[in-house]
Amino acid sequence: MTLQQEPPEAAPMAPPYRNSHEHLADELRRLDLLIRLRLATTRLRNAVVPEEQAARTVCISDAEVCWLLDSDGDGRPDGAEADEAALEELRKALRRANAEIKARSERSGALGVTLRLPMLGRLFSLTPTEVDAVVVALAPEVRRKYDRLYAYLQDDITRQRPSVDLVLELLYPTEPERWAARHLFTDAAPLLRYDILRLIDDPQSPSGSTGLARFLALDPRICQFLLGSDACDARLAGLARLEHPAKSRSGQQETEALSDGGPLRLAQRHLSQEKRGQRPLVFHLFGPAGAGKRDLARGTSHRLGMPLLDLDLRTLGGREQEAALVVRAALREGVLQSAAVLLAGTDMLQQGEAVSMRYVLSGAIADFGSLVFLTGESDDAVGLDLPGQAVHPVVVPLPDVSTSAARWRQALQGRVTDPEGWATELGSRFRFTPTRARAALERAENQLMMDPRSGPLTLSDVSAACREQSRQRLGNLAVKVSPRSHWKDLILPEDRMAHLREICSQARHQHRVHDVWGFGARLSRGKGLTVLFSGPPGTGKTMAAEVLAHDLDVDLYTVDLSRVVSKYIGETEKNLGRIFSEARAADAILFFDEADALYGKRTEVSDAHDRYANIETSYLLQRMEEYDGMVILASNLRQNMDDAFTRRIRFIVEFPFPEVESRLRIWQALFPPQAPVSPDVDFAALARELVVTGGNIKNIVLNAAFLAAADGGAIGRQHILRGARREFEKIGKLWAEPAAPAGHPVHGREDRP
Repeated sequence: MTLQQEPPEAAPMAPPYRNSHEHLADELRRLDLLIRLRLATTRLRNAVVPEEQAARTVCISDAEVCWLLDSDGDGRPDGAEADEAALEELRKALRRANAEIKARSERSGALGVTLRLPMLGRLFSLTPTEVDAVVVALAPEVRRKYDRLYAYLQDDITRQRPSVDLVLELLYPTEPERWAARHLFTDAAPLLRYDILRLIDDPQSPSGSTGLARFLALDPRICQFLLGSDACDARLAGLARLEHPAKSRSGQQETEALSDGGPLRLAQRHLSQEKRGQRPLVFHLFGPAGAGKRDLARGTSHRLGMPLLDLDLRTLGGREQEAALVVRAALREGVLQSAAVLLAGTDMLQQGEAVSMRYVLSGAIADFGSLVFLTGESDDAVGLDLPGQAVHPVVVPLPDVSTSAARWRQALQGRVTDPEGWATELGSRFRFTPTRARAALERAENQLMMDPRSGPLTLSDVSAACREQSRQRLGNLAVKVSPRSHWKDLILPEDRMAHLREICSQARHQHRVHDVWGFGARLSRGKGLTVLFSGPPGTGKTMAAEVLAHDLDVDLYTVDLSRVVSKYIGETEKNLGRIFSEARAADAILFFDEADALYGKRTEVSDAHDRYANIETSYLLQRMEEYDGMVILASNLRQNMDDAFTRRIRFIVEFPFPEVESRLRIWQALFPPQAPVSPDVDFAALARELVVTGGNIKNIVLNAAFLAAADGGAIGRQHILRGARREFEKIGKLWAEPAAPAGHPVHGREDRP
């Protein structure tokens, strides 16, 4: 048995500890007694070889070698008799200290006083001897005297940290016991496995350190924990946040609303029978961005009375070794804080190259996990595969319109004059959690304060703040377009304009038809609006998309197909899935320009890549039908579109090549009122002479304006013709100078490109 495990003497009625500091002070006094026992042997040795004391750290003498050979493993020479009376007094004092500490600790526990050292032992299932080893390592961190005491005990002024050998000699009286206890300081034992202590080689030993000679250092976070600090591990600074359960009634009500019955019931059952060594409970919450995965984790943990420690794996950078240390620190912090742990951004772990990181995470969860939430946006219903862990997948969809409207109604109360009307509009467009709704309102109010215009908060202000908050990581796959075009800027035949207005009207009344009138219950998919704009380049397809976005007050994203389509099998689907998920959260219109590349006719299968190209098209059709927003596809050649695809399109709008009347309106619309225009410019003549699309006319007008600015005068006919010539050369059309200011078209007829 260890010196601490000897039968205790009856303890006097000592008062309970008021705090951990009093308890640690007593533990250090007991350590002093252990050191006194160790010094008894050291003095015996010095008495036998007194002449070697000054030179012992420099050289090893013959006398010392003889002394070592004559002694047994306990450091006592054969036949030597120690002062047993003095040793027995020390042992009695140690037994009294053990009994007093035990009694006072028990009385403190009965009064609800938390003592950090016993708590550490319970959290990591440490044995009493392992707890004592922690005290030995803690001592020089709190009192400098132990630097010199440990150096004296180890016969070297440079060895001021406790070594494995010193800890064993302090805690075990005989050599066989010390040999048997060597396993306490292996990598698989709790002290090192849970990063409570760290082994450090002796820097003064060029040849390296033996296992017994290696130093033991207390982990800095464990040291702060024992001293009463609840600050998170320094390695988590700026990366993780700890959120405690709300104490207010309103906060508790919100927590109850956020927690889901399924995960909560399973967690309650798991924690009610939890014991150290039991398998951790791991949930994989997946769904679109903004669906409330973090809120579900927070609501569940807070309903259980647990804080939530939140760490986003995407913030850890690319160095896997450093990321692994941070993940372990976060999960261990969860143990120290008695908190659930949320690891966000776990989609990155499903990539093939992340295999080693998955094993690291699995090992950390096995060591420290109790209740762990992993969140991601992948639609993989199987969930995240972690070796050795049972992961429970939980789908977290966006809230339905009625739930979203109710959250907005609560957030708007007392802040606007018409919370009911605003809630209905915002709830149908922005499926926000309560936290995000309040943040959007606060953002809108702050933006209004910075705006020099006066006036109350408007629904448009809140919508703009919601869109700003909802913009996700579409940056490298799509480009946000700021819609500036209005209906008056769009020049199309009347029937096409009416068609576009119908599309806009359907988008505006989706909530009423699908949710209020119940048509949505009859549709498993296809609730969104899929629109195909077909026509030659420059006929107004992009401008029409801008007009719709501007009229509906939503964001417009143009998808860069060159970045979406990948030569690597499976990558295109990942890119498309990310685009649709994030656009849904942002209430955005997706605009696929030149969509023939993705939506073209499916190929005959001749190899694996052809087969996979068809799978990509099928996947895209599926995501379009599941998307409940608006998707606009632009194609220059409708005949190239797959028939199965066009059958699933709700609206197809043909953009014709502009006739003379339409071209005249385009010419007139493109010149701003303040632009200086020469009297020789005849828009009607230009409309007849230059048979080009609106996009080409816009380029000609801009070229002419810059030519006129360089000449220092007004925009004249000669500038427009020079600009037209450059545009014709660019698009590959034959150029012939018009013979007169007004007359026949350049080609003598209205030929089509």
